[in-house]
Amino acid sequence: MKNPVLRLWVGPMFGSKTTQLIAAVDRYRLQSKKVLAFKPALDNRYSATGEIVTHNGGKLDCVLVSKGQEIVDAVKEFDSDLSAIAIDEAFMIEGCDEAILKVYNSGISVLVSSIDLSSDLRPFSVVKNILPFATEVNKCTAVCTVCGEDASFTFKKSTITGAEIEIGGSEIYEPRCWMHHDKTREQL
Repeated sequence: MKNPVLRLWVGPMFGSKTTQLIAAVDRYRLQSKKVLAFKPALDNRYSATGEIVTHNGGKLDCVLVSKGQEIVDAVKEFDSDLSAIAIDEAFMIEGCDEAILKVYNSGISVLVSSIDLSSDLRPFSVVKNILPFATEVNKCTAVCTVCGEDASFTFKKSTITGAEIEIGGSEIYEPRCWMHHDKTREQL
């Protein structure tokens, strides 16, 4: 048995996290390895069916899940020679952190893309809880919509429901650098 990896792509919206996740899955499949992909059922931005879709139109078939336990159950039901699982938008899946660690600890590699901070700059617990176990972390940046510099934060331009997580794209969110995100310079 080869050592599994727990590889993370984290950062703001529009940072190409999902694009990199799909590229990693493609590489596994070119090596004739079996990969099972997942995305949150509530993420219907580009496809309401079983597809992970990038902002640029890249696609990957997947299983829709609402809770982390559904990932564990799907892995148990899958063929025994599963090499890896891929999870997009992990921060939207309740209990995903526990599922990731269960799968990883069983010897299966786990590839994860997720926003790491809310638009209010609060770390998502899923990312906080799996980060210490990661074998590789890729902090992805986007391009600040104000100045064109590297953007590490997601800015919420408008709100529909007022909830911390609102499903949407550029109509609600945009990437911002430290200088142009209104929450980065708040006083202590």
